[in-house]
Amino acid sequence: MIETPSRLRIAGLSKTFGDLMVLADVNLELQAHEVVCLIGASGSGKSTLLKAVNLLVPIDQGEIFLDDLAITGPEVDANRVRSRMGIVFQSFNLFPHLTILDNITLAPRKVLKLDRAAAEVRAVELLGRFDLLDKVKDYPDRLSGGQQQRVAIVRSLAMQPELMLLDEVTSALDPVLVGEVLECIRELKGQGMTMLIATHEMGFARNTADRVAFLHGGTVWEQGPPQRVLGEPERPETQEFLGRIIQAGRL
Repeated sequence: MIETPSRLRIAGLSKTFGDLMVLADVNLELQAHEVVCLIGASGSGKSTLLKAVNLLVPIDQGEIFLDDLAITGPEVDANRVRSRMGIVFQSFNLFPHLTILDNITLAPRKVLKLDRAAAEVRAVELLGRFDLLDKVKDYPDRLSGGQQQRVAIVRSLAMQPELMLLDEVTSALDPVLVGEVLECIRELKGQGMTMLIATHEMGFARNTADRVAFLHGGTVWEQGPPQRVLGEPERPETQEFLGRIIQAGRL
């Protein structure tokens, strides 16, 4: 049997900002179609890890592989690598002066060199899939926060990424709007999208992730199936973190 390479492999990754060690010897793999949720306290390195994978933050040590391609070497075309990934942040980052359709079609036309008609066909199909078709001519300020975040996800999907990176995509939303964004992510899982997700939504991680990885002090402290990590954590640090989450009524 021939082993297939991981869709994403992070090996020995470390990153410092000045004297602050933000990531310390991180090792993590994702297989194709797998969903891994990163959990941990604020400052544990989740967002920096996602940015490092997307080559937005240069690393100090280690390697990152997308399929079997080492993407952290000096000769790598970072923009070409990024075109194979989608990344969505907690702030929507939509262009306020562009319509929703233009927000979604801009990158496919500029980066993938799709003609406008082909880019618009793709955008309309995606907007329809995520119940946003009636917003196609609107500007971002006419949409709710939940709708804007779903548009941000659609904008990434329009690039037909092999991997999606989602960074606390519900943290800036009113609690009422969180559900519609999480449902959007569940639909992506159902379609087989490979995703690395930083989240504080423990219930979502438990019900959606194939694996949960707990970050503590900038490294992966514990990982495994969500029912085990969230229900019967092995490490005291994981137990303490989840205890605080339970006390706050969030698990």
